[in-house]
Amino acid sequence: MSKRDLLIEIGLEEMPARFVSDAINQLAEKVENWMREQNISYSGMKQFSTPRRLSVLLTNVAEKQKDIQEEAKGPAKKIALDHEGNWTKAAIGFSRGQGASVEDIYFKEVNGTEYAFVQKFMKGKETKELLVGLKEIIESLTFPKNMRWGSYDLRYVRPIQWLTVLFGNDVIPFSITDVQTGNITYGHRFIGQKVELADPSEYEEALLENFCIANADKRKQVIRDQIKAIEKEKNWVIPIDEDLLEEVTNLVEYPTALYGSFENEYLNLPEEVLITTMREHQRYFPVKDQSGKLLPYFITVRNGDRHYLENVARGNEKVLRARLADANFFYREDQKLTIEKAQEKLEKIVFHEELGTVGEKVRRIVKLSKQLANRLQIPEHDMENVERAASICKFDLVTQMVYEFPELQGIMGEKYARLKGEKEEVATAINEHYMPRLASDDTPKSTIGAIVGIADKLDTIVGFFSIGKIPSGSQDPYALRRQASGIVQILKDKKWRIPLHELFSMAIEQYPIKDDEALQSELLSFLQMRVKHVLQEEGIRYDIIDAVLQSTYHEINSYFERARELANEVHSQDFKEVVEALSRVINISKKGEYREIHPNLFEKEEEHALYKAYLQLQQQYITLSAVGDFKEIFAQFKALKETISKYFDHIMVMTEDQDVQENRLAQMVHLAHIITSFANMNTIVVK
Repeated sequence: MSKRDLLIEIGLEEMPARFVSDAINQLAEKVENWMREQNISYSGMKQFSTPRRLSVLLTNVAEKQKDIQEEAKGPAKKIALDHEGNWTKAAIGFSRGQGASVEDIYFKEVNGTEYAFVQKFMKGKETKELLVGLKEIIESLTFPKNMRWGSYDLRYVRPIQWLTVLFGNDVIPFSITDVQTGNITYGHRFIGQKVELADPSEYEEALLENFCIANADKRKQVIRDQIKAIEKEKNWVIPIDEDLLEEVTNLVEYPTALYGSFENEYLNLPEEVLITTMREHQRYFPVKDQSGKLLPYFITVRNGDRHYLENVARGNEKVLRARLADANFFYREDQKLTIEKAQEKLEKIVFHEELGTVGEKVRRIVKLSKQLANRLQIPEHDMENVERAASICKFDLVTQMVYEFPELQGIMGEKYARLKGEKEEVATAINEHYMPRLASDDTPKSTIGAIVGIADKLDTIVGFFSIGKIPSGSQDPYALRRQASGIVQILKDKKWRIPLHELFSMAIEQYPIKDDEALQSELLSFLQMRVKHVLQEEGIRYDIIDAVLQSTYHEINSYFERARELANEVHSQDFKEVVEALSRVINISKKGEYREIHPNLFEKEEEHALYKAYLQLQQQYITLSAVGDFKEIFAQFKALKETISKYFDHIMVMTEDQDVQENRLAQMVHLAHIITSFANMNTIVVK
């Protein structure tokens, strides 16, 4: 069977750089799924993306669908034939629906019952006829933000300028917003040309000849190599921020790295200000010397060739100079502002219309921080620093520097607090309480920063949950998932063993909430989802994760420790028997109530043996769980397995004597209470 290549290219006005990578991955995934659904074979797929295009190239695509020969199952024989052996309407309808006749029916036994079958043959259609279906794929792409243009109903990231859908040398005809598919693509907007393609295999090379590196990975490597070349030539150190490199890659089609400079006087600004100005506002890479000291240079990447690089450098220097002059002015002006005056201004800044001002939020953070510090029993000399750090943790929000560069919140707070004579621990905590800012960030190193950070994040989550602003689907306008992940990371890294209901209660009491129990439940589920995500990344089995999260003891560190212990034990020889024994206790305990156990009602030795084992386990469990020794706890469960098995071999729990029955159920309830505080063993899949 002959084969050809297939090219699908969507030409657009320049897309926002942050949308490009997700968009091309989405297009590739949709095309791949569509080809699978259509049963069209191909040997490989390449992705291409630039600010102006999203493209996939499929190689060795079959000329037609594969023919399908399959067996279709119909009604049971007793339904397909009447009492006289004639075909029923059910049999006739079944065979007709499969494109066959009753003469094609044969019977086969399945699980002891005979059923009607026919052989179904479906001839594959020509690929060229099916490819018009790609129109729906192109129209179905979704983006974080869409726009409409002209009188068209289509909502898309940017207006579509051209469509190239080429199967071998045949154009697949369809149109979207009056843009007709063709075999034309376009190189670089300013120095490239219109390109007519005779075959999809020409695509990448033809674009390269027209100053467009269509492969994003190759483009990224070109930028990296060019920066390294400048670094070697100048004996500089140029740290490459991978997120910035990704963004720059998606801003250009034909990259050329170059360097510029700025005045030495601006080096007096904090390094974070200089780097943020260069990176966040201009997409420049900072330059350092061999000792790590910032130099008055920057690296930028031009979307074009090497012509007139001096002019490009001067233009970028002019823009950066204006930015740095503004930053220098803000820095000097901010130092005239006292912390107390800044605190007063927070009273006029609305945090949320239903949650009050930032000043009110700060007072909640102070109260919650003090409660956490007391709960953690931190040294007395640190209590004063916790209260001070919490009370001024947001003062830099009213500074001109943070207003202009929001990314510097906390960072400038630390700088300014130090300049105002605050204690080092307090200044550090102002910055740290925002950590982790991203999933990959570190958590606060200091105890004070971690306490204030948890208090801030917890107040934000509880506050928004209390007014019904709960994230749903992909919508999370207040970044509550990130805040919850931060709490989980901090508690995990600090090994602070605070039950979640205690944390929630501290924060909830600051709000006029009617249904405390319902809110506690929502908050618990929300934080558990963050724990589940981390455990999944560790490769823990889904059923083990569910078992731990469905336990009756909710504390972040023990979630992780119990899940890891179960994951380590899952392949042990007696794991199945242990889980089954513990599950049996949990299941029968559901018929009883929590009441006092009366040993005088025991009738058999197995009851006494299990009661003695329970008392030993109860005492050990409290001690071991307090220090997180869940390995030893599971060893105790293992040792209990034989006692439980003997109990059920000789004891009828649901005996006719009501008092004895209730006592035996009470014994099951007490034992199940310990087991389920470790994990809900019923959810674990054992074979």
